[in-house]
Amino acid sequence: MSLARFYLSKLDALEKRFQELSERLGDHSVILDRELYTKIAKEHAELEEVVKIYQDYKKALLQLEENKKLLETEEEPELRELIREEIKVLENKIEYLEKELPLLLLPKDPNDEKNVILEIRAGAGGEEAALFAAELLRMYQRYAERKGWKFDLLDLNETGLGGIKEAIAKIEGKGAYSRLKYESGVHRVQRVPITESSGRIHTSTVTVAILPEVDEVEVEIRPEDLKIETMRASGHGGQHVNKTESAVRITHLPTGIVVTCQNERSQHQNKATALKILRAKLYELYQKEQNQKLQQERKAQVGTGERSEKIRTYNFPQNRVTDHRIAFTVYNLPEVLDGSLDEFIDLLITHYRTEALKKEEEAILAA
Repeated sequence: MSLARFYLSKLDALEKRFQELSERLGDHSVILDRELYTKIAKEHAELEEVVKIYQDYKKALLQLEENKKLLETEEEPELRELIREEIKVLENKIEYLEKELPLLLLPKDPNDEKNVILEIRAGAGGEEAALFAAELLRMYQRYAERKGWKFDLLDLNETGLGGIKEAIAKIEGKGAYSRLKYESGVHRVQRVPITESSGRIHTSTVTVAILPEVDEVEVEIRPEDLKIETMRASGHGGQHVNKTESAVRITHLPTGIVVTCQNERSQHQNKATALKILRAKLYELYQKEQNQKLQQERKAQVGTGERSEKIRTYNFPQNRVTDHRIAFTVYNLPEVLDGSLDEFIDLLITHYRTEALKKEEEAILAA
């Protein structure tokens, strides 16, 4: 029961670096240099969690060794039993930490703490797909409410029966992207459509995209690459709708990406919001291009979230929701559609972190 040598070496180096940073934060010259102090404080904070857990691990190992020695010399039966119980607790703690520490050493996704641009589109299935798209939009809105996140609807393209062809929303909150990023993909629904009179079960699909909100410095958008059009807003939005040309449509000429926004109250606000959505889409496009280059070298890429993948099925007759990536099924479909997603998300995070760890270990052993 021990960590592999290459993990111990990494952890020792991080602990040493953490101690160096702690000392520098107390240096008077560093304190006076605000930019340098901020940089050091940020790195110090990033290392703190893994270093504290590593120190806790080493302390538990030491306590285990001491208790085992004590057990050899102690003669009192009641005290020996207490020591045995303490040894069992320590062994369980050490076993848990030996699984957790390698996961903490994995490279962090730089987007994890960012806000999210959520994009939902009706896929195959006509009006039934559009109706289910509306239910998924509500599901993510309810999930955001459960997490205490802010949910803003940015654009909505509705159908006559209450469905949606496309919806775009912004979700703001700590760790929003880190928890929602695995929701990207094709969501499949199986049920008897409201529009179907014969009672046959139909299969329809809805596409969900989870994009990290990115800063201007991360994606440069040149004004000459944009075609900006204004129009009158339609649908929900209050009394201002249809009275002025407040809606904005932006076309990014080099890529052909088109973004519309009509839910803000002024043309200026809609333009700013549309540019945020465009920036997120361009960032995703650039990330995909990089991933495609990596896929040529590595076929099984962890956590690609390709939209063509059918990631989850919502089966109404069986009250069943199945995530195909982790072969996990629950029979509480109404609760899931009401935003009860944490069970799925927690398992997905564990799954992809474990897969990433396997690949890193394979790479280390192959080196």
